[in-house]
Formats: sequence, structure tokens, C-alpha cells
Amino acid sequence: MPGSASRFHPDGKCLSGSAMTTVSDRRTFAIISHPDAGKTTLTEKLLLAGGAIHLAGEVKARGQNRRARSDWMKIEQQRGISVTSSVMTFERQGITFNLLDTPGHEDFSEDTYRTLTAVDSAVMVIDAARGIEAQTRKLFEVCRMRSVPIITFINKVDREGRSPFELIDEVADALALDVCPMSWPVGMGGTFEGIYDLARNALHRPAADATGAFEGDSVPVGGLDDPDLDRLLSADAVNQLREEAELAVAGYSDFDPVAYRNGDLTPVYFGSALKEFGVEQLIDAIADFAPGPRPQPGEPRDVSPEEASVAGFVFKVQANMNPQHRDRVAFMRLCSGKFKRGMKLTQVGTGKVIAVHSPILFFARERELAEEAFPGDIIGIPNHGTLRVGDTLTEGEAIRFTGLPNFAPEILRRVRLADPTKTKQLRNALNDMAEEGIMQVFHPSIGSQWIVGVVGQLQLDVLISRLEAEYKVDAGFEASPWDTARWIAADDDKQLEEFKGLFRSALAEDRDGAPVFMAKDMWELNYVQGRHPAIRFSATKDRR
Repeated sequence: MPGSASRFHPDGKCLSGSAMTTVSDRRTFAIISHPDAGKTTLTEKLLLAGGAIHLAGEVKARGQNRRARSDWMKIEQQRGISVTSSVMTFERQGITFNLLDTPGHEDFSEDTYRTLTAVDSAVMVIDAARGIEAQTRKLFEVCRMRSVPIITFINKVDREGRSPFELIDEVADALALDVCPMSWPVGMGGTFEGIYDLARNALHRPAADATGAFEGDSVPVGGLDDPDLDRLLSADAVNQLREEAELAVAGYSDFDPVAYRNGDLTPVYFGSALKEFGVEQLIDAIADFAPGPRPQPGEPRDVSPEEASVAGFVFKVQANMNPQHRDRVAFMRLCSGKFKRGMKLTQVGTGKVIAVHSPILFFARERELAEEAFPGDIIGIPNHGTLRVGDTLTEGEAIRFTGLPNFAPEILRRVRLADPTKTKQLRNALNDMAEEGIMQVFHPSIGSQWIVGVVGQLQLDVLISRLEAEYKVDAGFEASPWDTARWIAADDDKQLEEFKGLFRSALAEDRDGAPVFMAKDMWELNYVQGRHPAIRFSATKDRR
């Protein structure tokens, strides 16, 4: 029968999370999208459906409802966008979900890249009217580099949008993926009458009132040819559904769990996060199909989640999540072992032993003391600048997790301080935010003004906003003589020192003391590189 469940799971069943006994009960995933695709709204509705919150705020609403629960930073609340990654943990039907909400704006792609190193799967949100946009494509490529499997959620089908076939074909063609539609919209925009669940053969209908929201009205049917559909839908809608859904079932791939987990196939769900269509099905899909904790790449060896010894890495540091306490929290992805509160871990890069007395689990700004944690979990470790992005923590073994680089900044600006007496506060603030990885600070060899390096203009706006709100520092930025920067190194220390002597006016150090060459433009950079082949100019720097 068209739309039967056998094409979606090898045994002909769609498992519920509680029925799973052969895989880990952790699902650590990120949500990626272009700005305004509805990512923050979907995040809230997932938390609502998962029981983590009881009232979802709406990003587009007025007043307090605008304060999306995962967007806690002042500038995020003002602009209605996410510019920093948030971590939220919730449980549903015996599965622990660790949801990492990533920045949607391309100026914060570096933070998103690091976040994607800490997840085992991702949900890609696409606007039904816009299709795949530039930032979505970039983030997908990061997932592909790390073989992160992706579930696609085509959002806003209750509004006018492109044809479902056009949207699915674009996913297949632009991203070179096999696609498997798991649900299908019954009309779109003004003709929207619900979502048909192809995997379970059920019709999800909107409320009869003006809201048009999904209120749990899910009607099981025997398949697309069930006569009950003629009673439940208008004649035009049921004819269109049967024609389109039968073509979709016949024309696209069957769901293959192995191909999905290898990153070769994406199951596609249609829905409306705002009206709560497709959210339950999306959570079930993450529980049923998404992988549990995966092995993590490291040196001198990879780390398996089944190992007994605790190991993890810091992929994010956030200062001032609670401005009243001026705190600094390191987000650690636990990769192996059973973590217990109070245990001592070695910071591999420095050899320091750190006792973790107050580990925390997150829900936006709300926190809960973590007595224990397991592979796949994200825990917060309060500290005073001891832990930094890229740090590896173990029970003693000298392993270093790899794949968390710094990127050369595309914008360099001098910092202008309005009040010279606030120099110390400015230095502390810049160091704090550099530790978070949202920007970089360079100290020129000649001159006293700091140079701030960022990937995008919006990062500068965020820096100014946070300097004022969190540190009471009035500062601005002005043009610098340099346009780009590269870390430099050489096999021969003498050659490196000779190079530094020749270009002292263009040299700086990053916050770790590593030498950086700053060029006026790409032509100068290429020219200097060509004249000094013994010097390595790197656009990335591995965090250690």
C-alpha cells in the first residue's frame, strides 16, 4: 500500500524511544539553519514537546514573549536572532536529549563550527518559501566534513511556499543527498489542511479556530487510499495529497538507517514550528534514528564512548551567563566514561588537575547541578579562566581531541577606549571574550592599541553591546592599518627570528603569545609569502 511503514524501517515498524534497547539513550544534536528559517521557534517547540518547558515564547511576539528561552544575551533579545550557542538538556520517553542551538548568523559561523564538533547528529531547518540558503549550505558542508547525519525539517508549510517536490529536489541536488520524505503537506499556505505522516499513516489536522495550530488531532488511517481521507479532507486536498504522496513514495529513496547515519541520506519532515506541526514526529525521528554517542577523533588515538575512563573536550566558553555572578562556564562534551560530581580531571595541555565540584546541566539561563553524566552529555564547568576552548580533560591519559581550530579573522579593528582609566576593565573584557572564541585579540609589537579580529561585522556590534552591558566599558572601533592576519611558524627558529626582525612593524602576538603576521591586503600577504618560502603562513590555528 502506498505510504506503508515498511519502507521507513527494516522491520516494518516505527520504533518509539522507549522501545529502544540496543543503542545509547543519549541524543546530542544541533539545529542548523539560515537566519529567519524558524530555528529558535523550533527549538522552543521541541523543548515544549519534550516537557522541558510548559509555555513556549514566540520570537515574533511582543513584550516578554519575545524573549526566546534559548536567546539570553541582550542583543539577541533586541534583534530576535541567535548569536551564541545555547545548550539545553531534556528527557522524553527514556531518552536524554542534549540540544545545541547554534548561531544562525553567518558572522558567527566559527562558533557554530565548534558546536558541530560536539554533536552526533543535526536537524537542518529550511524555510518552505526560500529553500536552501547560503548559510544552510555552509553549515551542511561542515556536517559533511564530520560525517554528521542530518534530518531535514522543511518549516512554515502553513504559509505560501514552493512546491514540496521542488524543495526536496533542491535538497537532493544542491547537497548531493538521497532523500526520503517521511511526511507530506496537505496543501500549503491558504490551502493548508494538515500533514500526512507517511511513516505511520496518520493525518495531523489543524484546529478549526483562527489559530490553525496542531492540537493533537491525529487520525490513523489505513493508507493513502483509505476512504476516511475523503471525509477528513476537502475533495481538492485529498486528490492532491494522493497524487503527490504516491509520486513521492515511488520517486524517492526508501529510508535506510545505515545510509542516514553515514550522512548519505536525509529523512525529510514537513511542518510548522510556529503551529507545532511535525514537532512530535521530529523528536521521535531523533530518538528512533539518530545515533547515540560516536567515537571522537583524537591524538594519539580516537576515543570510544564505551571506554571506562572519563575524557571530554571544551568546545565553548561563555562568560557572564549570569551577570550578577560574573561567571565563566566551560561547556564540555563528555566523550567516554561515567562522570561523577567532584571527580578530578587533568587538563591535558597544562597538566593541571582540576576538581569539578559544581558541574551543571543547562536549560538556557536555568541550571541544575549534575551529579553524574554520561558520554554524549554536555556539562558546564564553572571556572575563572582556567579552561579554554579546545582543552581536553581526562582522568590522566595524555589524549588530545582534534578538530577545533581558530580561524584567521577577516576584519581587523583597533580598539578605541573612551575613558583611559578603564584600561584594565577593557583588557579583562577582551580576554574574557577571546576565551569564548567569538573574537581574537592581537597585541602589536609596536604600539599599545589592541587589535580585535572577527569573522563578520555583527560580531563587532555584539562586542560593543557586551562591553557596555556586562563590563560598563565605553569603547569603539576604528580602522586598522591591516586587512588580514596569519599565524607564522618555521622549522628553523633562526629563520623565523630573522623574519620577525624584518617585519617587526607588521607583527603581533595572539593571546597565547603565538606570532602573527598582519598584512595590509591579500596582495601583500601573497607577496611576502612568495619571498619567504621557509615561513609557514596559516589561516587556522589548532586549539590546544
